[in-house]
Amino acid sequence: MHYFCNNNGCSSAILFNILSQADIDEPAKSKLNYLPPKRCHCEMHRIVRLKTPTDTCWVASSVLVKTVYFMKSLPAFQQLPPKDQLVLLQSCWVPLFILGLAQEHVCFEVEDTTAPSMLQRILLNHQDSKGSDREQPTMAGVQKLKTCLKKFWNLDLSPKEYAYLKGTMIFNPDVPGLQAAPFINSLQQEAQNALGEVLLLLHPEDQRCFPHVLLASSSLKSITSDLITELFFRPIIGKAHLLDLLADMLFSRC
Repeated sequence: MHYFCNNNGCSSAILFNILSQADIDEPAKSKLNYLPPKRCHCEMHRIVRLKTPTDTCWVASSVLVKTVYFMKSLPAFQQLPPKDQLVLLQSCWVPLFILGLAQEHVCFEVEDTTAPSMLQRILLNHQDSKGSDREQPTMAGVQKLKTCLKKFWNLDLSPKEYAYLKGTMIFNPDVPGLQAAPFINSLQQEAQNALGEVLLLLHPEDQRCFPHVLLASSSLKSITSDLITELFFRPIIGKAHLLDLLADMLFSRC
């Protein structure tokens, strides 16, 4: 067994002996049972937070309010039973919010957040036992979100295209618990047809525009509500439940 020392001459001599022995004694290699170090991917899983939470959270809140107002202002949506309105809102607010970020070209940056010490986690465990179950924003999740935004920025959709695209997501008949699923299905088909027509009208030379929009839309499903809530709204709503706040906005008269 070789022992390394801090002396340069000592370490050089040992390194020379190891290399020389490897050249003349190939079986000795297997005795070392050497495995090359694996690259650590934990960097993408580190927890992050907004670099400018005050400004970004304000913009995000504005986008969310506009999102709910857009839904409740649709005449077809107003015809639905209140329960269906709430169920649809709970199922689609995340993709609609992301589309709002894309439409308004909201940019944001994140930074590493300091992990609590073991003592802090023990002392705060009884207070944050429920909050600890929430998915914390990670660099991987943020990168996935930014990838979605870039896809829509590259598409460069018009306000009318965004409106019809949002309609296809709002009126989803496959959401469990709906009372008026057949009517919602017809509304979704109307929104899809209208989206296809406006895309053909605005991009007659690009027959692949509609498939590209659908492909970009499918990527929205990979973004979780916990990521959006914890990243953009937890700093301002504290321990409040965002879905409760969304319901209040939906049924408020203002």
